Amino acid sequence: MRSDVIKKGVERTPNRSLLYALGYTDEELSRPLIGVVSSYNEIVPGHMNLDKITEAVKAGIRAAGGTPVMFPAIAVCDGIAMGHEGMKYSLVTRDLIADSTESMVMAHQFDGLVMVPNCDKNVPGLLMAAARLNIPTIFCSGGPMLAGRLQDGRRTCLSHMFEAVGAYHAGSLDEEGVDDYTKNACPTCGSCSGMYTANSMNCLTEAIGMSLRGNGTIPAVYSARIRLAKETGMKIMELVEKDIRPRDILTEKAFDNAETVDMALGCSTNTMLHLPAIAHEAGVTIDLDKSNSISAKTPNLCHLAPAGDTFMEDLDAAGGVYAVMKELTKRNLLHTDLITATGSTVEENLKGVVNRNTEIIRPVENPYSENGGIAVLKGNLAVDGCVVKQSAVSPKMMEHEGPARVFDSEDEAIEAIYAKKINPGDVVVIRYEGPKGGPGMREMLNPTSAICGMGLGESVALITDGRFSGATRGASIGHVSPEAAAGGNIALVNEGDLIHINIKECTIELKVSDEELERRRASWVCPEPRIKTGYLARYAKMVTSADKGAILEP
Repeated sequence: MRSDVIKKGVERTPNRSLLYALGYTDEELSRPLIGVVSSYNEIVPGHMNLDKITEAVKAGIRAAGGTPVMFPAIAVCDGIAMGHEGMKYSLVTRDLIADSTESMVMAHQFDGLVMVPNCDKNVPGLLMAAARLNIPTIFCSGGPMLAGRLQDGRRTCLSHMFEAVGAYHAGSLDEEGVDDYTKNACPTCGSCSGMYTANSMNCLTEAIGMSLRGNGTIPAVYSARIRLAKETGMKIMELVEKDIRPRDILTEKAFDNAETVDMALGCSTNTMLHLPAIAHEAGVTIDLDKSNSISAKTPNLCHLAPAGDTFMEDLDAAGGVYAVMKELTKRNLLHTDLITATGSTVEENLKGVVNRNTEIIRPVENPYSENGGIAVLKGNLAVDGCVVKQSAVSPKMMEHEGPARVFDSEDEAIEAIYAKKINPGDVVVIRYEGPKGGPGMREMLNPTSAICGMGLGESVALITDGRFSGATRGASIGHVSPEAAAGGNIALVNEGDLIHINIKECTIELKVSDEELERRRASWVCPEPRIKTGYLARYAKMVTSADKGAILEP
């Protein structure tokens, strides 16, 4: 066993004495040591139940003959961090999580790992660690939140909550109405109830083969989630015995499967940051151009919030991620011969799976659209690409041309939106919020929700080198690469410049000549870094552009 290096032999008696100090018996030390990476904390609603999930995982490990050893991982609640300087610290935790998990595992030489994550950066951070460490690993998330219900009986969720603030500023919702959303939008523990980033990544963990069935969709408050955790704990022992490792699972074809399911589900645009970063750790390269080719042949089968009025509990009842995958196999869109953390292949996993609700999961013969939920746009405004969740864009905004309204920070933009200075037809440009420029690439849920809440969702586009929450809807185009702080053309946009967006054609053009752009570039000076000390300053020096997954490089 890998853990023998800290357990066996006279030379390791000092190490063993410290294991005895922890109360372990000889019987426990004779078994494989399984690290259980618990992301439990008391500030993130999606993580407040992870102590129970962790204990269930540990019970499963013991039942299957292993010795569980829990250690923690951090996690940020993007909703709580939204709209202030705290959001700069969201994306950057992905790398802290990967690095700290690597440190703990290498220092203590575990034989296998069970990752217990749930929220936005916590899931990809632990997937990055799994690929990097490459010892037998399986995931069990904490599960999604149930949808809320307003006093009039309508179901609701966090994205509606943010839009309610915009409606209040527009004068179409009073304080009592805002209070109704505030108290009812998030009724239980769990990752927020729509197809936002956390649920997107938990579903893709299932699709890529790193978890058991139900990981992405079983609600946090269901007892089935506890059973799944116990089964996951038992399954890691099989993976250790068979020596099935993450890089056996995380192959190029597996990432193709993940992107295909991503397009069918209509996942968050943040997946276009996280999948390349995870792939990088696994020695696989993902480029955005391939994402468009996958999207072009993948039907969009689901319209969960914010794209529609259905929620994660509905997807689970309809058959979950496996039912979506089963539909995709009807067009041979998945590689089904790949090994997964179940110990079986994708094909074996999908035997007997049925779509139990064709309103929630459209059949491939009757999709919402014949192409996927995400599109990558390119043009002179985004030479290396940018992304949009096209499944959540109004048909009226699939092609749009309008004057640029330019802001050098999210704060400036939100102030203008709330002051009603944005007009129908405008294209709001928010720059210097990219990985380097932010630093930290803030999510822009506040301005996008304000635009929708104020009734401008079908007439105003927003473009940024920052990113969006999975709860964002509308013509919200993020990850513009190169970013402004790296000298990308978004830094050269002037107030009033015309911008043409064609999502169907995957193009985005600043209607300014090359000669004029070069003239502007000659006088452009990159602003001083906003943050010059601490982790964010170090991060800004090492982070790559969004099209490469915002990975860190020396």
